[in-house]
Amino acid sequence: MFENEEIIFYQMNGLMLGTFAQASLEADMNRGGLVRPGAFALAHNVESKAAVDAAIARLVGAGGTSLRKPDVPPPGGYRGYVADPDDHAWEIAWNPAWAIDAEGRVTFGL
Repeated sequence: MFENEEIIFYQMNGLMLGTFAQASLEADMNRGGLVRPGAFALAHNVESKAAVDAAIARLVGAGGTSLRKPDVPPPGGYRGYVADPDDHAWEIAWNPAWAIDAEGRVTFGL
């Protein structure tokens, strides 16, 4: 659905798959040194900037570790990163170009 030098997004029946270049993913997560194959972040898209803040606060309150405080990435929207207790990185994001339906399916749009 979209690509540039850093990322490619694929629309997958209400889910989005994004593949990042390694250096770009490390910079976006604010988590350098991921020099192993298969480094990734799971992403959860929400309906608003306020929902990003609320989800990250809940995750940190439940034992997660803040990796990157929410901010505005270069393409727009709003996102932050949290590591769960098993150290898996999660991006919590709001993208105004992505619609989320009542069942939680995400649709890419520009």
